[in-house]
Amino acid sequence: MTNKTKLNALLKKFKVKENINSKGPLCVVLVVTRIARKQEPPYAHENFLTPKGGQVSGLGRAAVQAILQEHGISRVLAEEGGRTSRGSINKMKIYLELLNFLNVEGLLDFPAIETWWVGCVKTYFAAKPFKLKFDPSKSLRSMISDLIEATFNRQKECPGTMSAGAVMQHLVGAKLELALPDVCLKHQGFSVADAPTGRKGDFLVGDTSIHVTTAPSEALIRKCHDNLNENLTPLIITTASGAGGAVALAKNAGLADRIDVLEIEQFIGVNIYEWTQFEHTQRPMSMGELVNAYNRIVEKVETDPSLKIKMG
Repeated sequence: MTNKTKLNALLKKFKVKENINSKGPLCVVLVVTRIARKQEPPYAHENFLTPKGGQVSGLGRAAVQAILQEHGISRVLAEEGGRTSRGSINKMKIYLELLNFLNVEGLLDFPAIETWWVGCVKTYFAAKPFKLKFDPSKSLRSMISDLIEATFNRQKECPGTMSAGAVMQHLVGAKLELALPDVCLKHQGFSVADAPTGRKGDFLVGDTSIHVTTAPSEALIRKCHDNLNENLTPLIITTASGAGGAVALAKNAGLADRIDVLEIEQFIGVNIYEWTQFEHTQRPMSMGELVNAYNRIVEKVETDPSLKIKMG
């Protein structure tokens, strides 16, 4: 067993045993790790306390975010940075015992330890539902855009995830369900490819094949061409930045006047205006209905609960 494997195993065991799963404890281990690397072991907990002894020294939002920023994470882990947690001092003491043990075992590799904890922070962020904040001072387009941006941010922080595409697909599906209650829609998990299932697009409504994408491609335009050959009307729903690319690709293929391209903010926002009869006071309820429909779809076709949306 390599030192790295041993170190990771011990950190994992400690994390499970001491419940280092929430934002407060994660803040503690990140900051204490950073402070400890500047001191010489063995570590005494008295050296990690503020002068009055009531808090962990250096623990706060600024310190935590500075560490995360170095690892490419801009999201705020905790507004209070763990300072208000009553158990922070106890977590610090127990964690120092682990660091002292790692030192004795010759496993005190601070860069590796910090990277491991940052990975736990990424997992913590990835497990949380997306938040759709209803702000009456902002436009509907802006609120939906903020949500979509959050999905792209998660992908950057957690490489390998495809949150943006999944959220966009199921938002469109939820909107279609609410707008067309008498139409039977077939929802698929985001990872289900079109080719093996023979799907004409993400949704087939009437004679319209709807394609939801974060990044329009030549392959998508070819699929739209196939739709046209089958007497289907292709509709591409994408991001604001993707819309220009879709139009350009369609133009290069000689199909610019046969493929409709809509931004997802526009596609969803127009219906909310209609549902609320343009009454500002009705928007929270309509947005809530959209989120509820979306979450029902995610529960049904996805295995990742972190794709859900919480409205707040």
